[in-house]
Amino acid sequence: MTSHSTRAGTRRTRLLALPALAAVTALVLVGCGARAGDSPSASGSGAAAPASCVDTSGDTIKLGFLNSLTGGMAISEKTVSNVLHMAADEINADGGILGKKIEPVQEDGATDWPTFAEKTEKLLTQDCVAAIFGGWTSSSRKAVKPVVEANNGLFFYPVQYEGLEASPNIYYTGATTNQQILPAMDYLKSQGVKTLFLAGSDYVFPRTANAIIKLYAAELGIEIVGEEYVPLDKDDWTTQVAKIAAAKPDYVFNTINGSSNVGFIKAYYDAGLSPATTPIISVSIAEEEAPSMGHDVTGNFASWNYFQSIDTPANAKFIASWKAYPGSSGVTSDPMESAYTSLFLYKKLVEAAGSFDVDKINAAAKAGGITVDSPGGTVTLDGDNHHISKPGYIGKINAQNQFDIVWSSDGPIPPDPFLYGYSWFPASVRDSLVAAAG
Repeated sequence: MTSHSTRAGTRRTRLLALPALAAVTALVLVGCGARAGDSPSASGSGAAAPASCVDTSGDTIKLGFLNSLTGGMAISEKTVSNVLHMAADEINADGGILGKKIEPVQEDGATDWPTFAEKTEKLLTQDCVAAIFGGWTSSSRKAVKPVVEANNGLFFYPVQYEGLEASPNIYYTGATTNQQILPAMDYLKSQGVKTLFLAGSDYVFPRTANAIIKLYAAELGIEIVGEEYVPLDKDDWTTQVAKIAAAKPDYVFNTINGSSNVGFIKAYYDAGLSPATTPIISVSIAEEEAPSMGHDVTGNFASWNYFQSIDTPANAKFIASWKAYPGSSGVTSDPMESAYTSLFLYKKLVEAAGSFDVDKINAAAKAGGITVDSPGGTVTLDGDNHHISKPGYIGKINAQNQFDIVWSSDGPIPPDPFLYGYSWFPASVRDSLVAAAG
């Protein structure tokens, strides 16, 4: 394993030319601003949040689990739902939160962004949950965001995303850009990569992430030789992969989500591509998705902040507990580890606040010092932006659909969701991308 520093701001060189910046911003504005689900309408009207209906008088506390159990994202989100239930069971067995046992209320987001908003409203105002855990795509998170803000609820989001967001009502336990995407680019640069092709699902995360990748690629001297998107609910990548084959890039950077990856991998092999000639580095294919691709994906890569192959006592205990849990897939992954961690983070916050009240929880976060011993190692909450420190890893898929770690960061990477520490990311572009993402 090699080790490289991924601390913010290590590269302080030239700014890109203004025309290039304008072109990147325009692409994201076109790509994100006009697509259904990218900018869901807010439920709130700016009025004061209604009084909380959370009932803390009994010996239980309701928590909402909101995951896509049906639709294209179910391939990934069912496991997140299951591990949330496992975490709740473990916390209950240890006495609960402030002496109250967790009572889960499970809802299906159905891979439909309006449904995520509707279920969030229901969980907060009818089921009266103290917090909600779940989501996967950025569109699902952006559908939830205005609803939890309008109702002063809490949402714990467990998946890596494009950054450029912070909310007093959301805690982000997945990676932000400088903890996953930029380390992946650093790794590619260290491997001598000169050309890169971008393939993504057509919604806010891939569009915004790829705009950032293009800026950083220019900084690193990596040429982007193509960029293609397919809607999240579509699986036919034949035309787009033909363009990848024609471009002959050194690597493909994959920001595709959900079952659309199956169609992409099929088209990749049908076009005669392979890891030996055109390796893929992904940010959404983990241990559970790898064997579901319909083809052997040995030799391709992924950038995450946790792998099942991490060799620590805490991770060994987590894996054993998961394998023994009813309905377990038998493998662990980054998003499920982040979801698992999110419930223990909530427990720590409530205990620090001495209350289930949202404002008191946020005050406890702001005061600092909140850490969680997660399966991937001890993580620390940034009380200002509600993200957590995370180590970075690059893994190479082996024949057992596990990941051999080939790169790691020098310890946990502090979260920088707005990339303030990077001189190649000017404020004008940041503001435009934030506006475009919604």
